[in-house]
Amino acid sequence: MAQMYYDSDADLDVLKGKKIAVMGYGSQGHAQAQNLHDSGLDVVIGLRKGSKRWKQAEDDGLKVMTVAEAAKAADVVQILLPDEVQSQVYYSEIEPGLEAGNAIVFSHGFNIHYNQIRPQEDIDVYMVAPKSPGHLVRRTYKDGAGVPGLIAVFQDASGNAKQMALAHARGVGCTRAGVYETTFREETETDLFGEQVDLCGGVASLIKTSFEVLVEAGYQPEMAYFETCHELKLIVDLIHEGGLDKMWYSVSNTAEYGGMTVGPKVINELSREAMYEALDRIQNGEFAREFVLEGKANRPVLTAMERQDREHPVEVVGKQIRAKMPWLNSELNEK
Repeated sequence: MAQMYYDSDADLDVLKGKKIAVMGYGSQGHAQAQNLHDSGLDVVIGLRKGSKRWKQAEDDGLKVMTVAEAAKAADVVQILLPDEVQSQVYYSEIEPGLEAGNAIVFSHGFNIHYNQIRPQEDIDVYMVAPKSPGHLVRRTYKDGAGVPGLIAVFQDASGNAKQMALAHARGVGCTRAGVYETTFREETETDLFGEQVDLCGGVASLIKTSFEVLVEAGYQPEMAYFETCHELKLIVDLIHEGGLDKMWYSVSNTAEYGGMTVGPKVINELSREAMYEALDRIQNGEFAREFVLEGKANRPVLTAMERQDREHPVEVVGKQIRAKMPWLNSELNEK
């Protein structure tokens, strides 16, 4: 088993006296910046002029500068911008403000691993990656807990990069739950694989296809939605709490037998081959190249696919059903 690090392994004093600039104030940016600030660290936010999040960050009690100003003022620069814009912002606004002995921090290794950002050799480069959406990073911290996370060191110019990563993870709250050490390569490739074949891509396609099959077979769309989408959260919660074993224990014998006998026929050897193909494209850089070019072209394919997804019948029916469930809407508002 890989070693886990906790609060007792991380010394916040390593970052005391250093100014941390968090670039971006989105899902991860707002959460990590506020947690670092509440942990007693000196935090500023870097945003572009005119950003709608500027006032939000100030209202949260944080000092805001332009990205270039924040990079110049900081000792530690944490880049929490979208992957597709990080490289351009880094070279135009962040790198000119860096000095020997500074550090840059990521929460995803994409731009380092695929050489979109090549840092100068006299700075530390490390990663702190909470394994959770930003709203939960913030909520669990405020509740006195935290979410698990990963740390990794890409470049250790100071000889102290791992200690800084651990301190940073403690400031974010991750060492309360425990952090694993990994590498930029491992984090990037496994993260992309999980998103594409399972957590996002695979699940979304499974929902849409199973919904289509039921509706094409003559069942009401509302019944199809409940069975293929709505109840998924109940199952995922059981798995999250106690693994597959708790899920199988909690469902009926009918569901267990049917699931165990039919599941492998749906997710089969063809599915496995597709997963390996996806992994190959991640490992050899084909996906990264495609994604970078998509961003440079102003996301035409992604925009079209987003529109198609919004217009899919499972989304149309689901929106109507969810509108009658105000408790779901209140949860979404918290995010």
